[in-house]
Amino acid sequence: MANQAGPVCRLCRREGQKLFLKGEKCTSNCTFEKRNALLPGQHGLARRRKVSDYGLQLRAKQRARRLYGVLETQFRHYFERAERSTGVTGTVLLQLLERRLDNVVYRLGLAASRREARQLVVHRHFAVNGRTVNIPSFQLRADDVVSVRDGSRKIVPIANASELRQGRPLPEWLSLGEDGLSGAIVRFPERGEMDAFIDEQLIVEYYSR
Repeated sequence: MANQAGPVCRLCRREGQKLFLKGEKCTSNCTFEKRNALLPGQHGLARRRKVSDYGLQLRAKQRARRLYGVLETQFRHYFERAERSTGVTGTVLLQLLERRLDNVVYRLGLAASRREARQLVVHRHFAVNGRTVNIPSFQLRADDVVSVRDGSRKIVPIANASELRQGRPLPEWLSLGEDGLSGAIVRFPERGEMDAFIDEQLIVEYYSR
């Protein structure tokens, strides 16, 4: 399975904002803040030039892709699927990304970051409707129930789930089980419940060139 490798802090610096790719670790001892958000590489100190319309569109696409940990080909497939669907293309695209299993695990507070959530899913620590699923991109539907498998409840990342949820609001389109180790998809997320700093219209314009 393909995955983004290498240091992730430089991705935040390239996008000019913190993407919280390392979860709670991004709130302290962050290189983004230490280096004043300089661009990565030897030209990071160079004066930034005016960004073209294409550059803005590219950065919007890259920002969303990196936030959700999706590679280029897969991200394009998500866009093509959203374009074929009914509804606003940009909103449908974000809904597809939000309904990924690894993202839902992260949103439920069962992992510190999407990268950690992806790893936990691949290692077969979660089940969907009682059936083990190890595909991070698995698309969840309304009324699907995500739960931690019985044999995985004591591993450190999941045992600390209650601490992870402190200060992280639960989206209204999700519901958390009483045991704190399961959750359900109540409905599809609305635009206001997804990341505000993603400009999906620029992404649509990028792929519509």
